Amino acid sequence: MTDRPPGFGIKRAGLAGASGIVVNGEVDISTAPQLADTLDDAIRESEGAFVVDLSDLDFLDSTGVSVFVRARALLGRDERPLLMICPPGPARRIFEIAGIIDLFAFYESHEDAALALSS
Repeated sequence: MTDRPPGFGIKRAGLAGASGIVVNGEVDISTAPQLADTLDDAIRESEGAFVVDLSDLDFLDSTGVSVFVRARALLGRDERPLLMICPPGPARRIFEIAGIIDLFAFYESHEDAALALSS
């Protein structure tokens, strides 16, 4: 992850056998393109369920939300689930404000998401 803005990071990290990414810091208009590229690549290179960990995300704006909506659509084409680890807080609130909370399967912790993957 070179050339990343301060306070922003993405890394690939799976959970319970599912591929995924961890996003931390701030996702806004300046970081959303890098997030989109990394997320698209990770989705295309994986199979089955995909996990996005937002538990260390400090800020998310509408451009970031649109990246996750697009990821949901990409996975939906192949009927692949998208699990979002996103505890209650500012990041999750933006999905609520946008009225799209029901588009995603949100989990408050890694343990909750891992349990969902195992069932």
